[in-house]
Amino acid sequence: MNRRLAAVLVAVLAVLTVAPIASAQSASTLSDIRTGQHNGFSRVVLDLSGLPSEYRVSEVTGVSHCASGNPITVAGGGVQEILQVTVFGAAAHDDNGNLTYPGSRNFATPGLSNVRGVALTCDFEATLGVAVGYADPSSWHRVFTLTNPNRLVIDVGL
Repeated sequence: MNRRLAAVLVAVLAVLTVAPIASAQSASTLSDIRTGQHNGFSRVVLDLSGLPSEYRVSEVTGVSHCASGNPITVAGGGVQEILQVTVFGAAAHDDNGNLTYPGSRNFATPGLSNVRGVALTCDFEATLGVAVGYADPSSWHRVFTLTNPNRLVIDVGL
């Protein structure tokens, strides 16, 4: 009987050591998109729960939804160029599928001098896509992260 009890205990311990333990959110989550006009540039800020593992930036003339492939027209009118920012290790929803960013997925930015609109182009498999449409195709841009709080900053110059 003792051998049988010992075998059961060993089996239970083996299962417990192999079973995954509940983990924290697997991807950084988007909670807000803020915009602001500064002297010489327009700014778009993505508020995140943590810093993304990586991001890539490209200038494009059109964007589409990453899952469906359907074209997306960035709101705001007068868009001549689009800065497509792809953020890896980030999402606009939590691990249970609940939205963490309740705002608009495509909105105009009338208070900015160059940026006309912002659109989410992807929220799939910890990849978040953001398109920033602007009027002047010769504009400069910079993208960087900041902490306390965590955010990804997109500046588009005049």
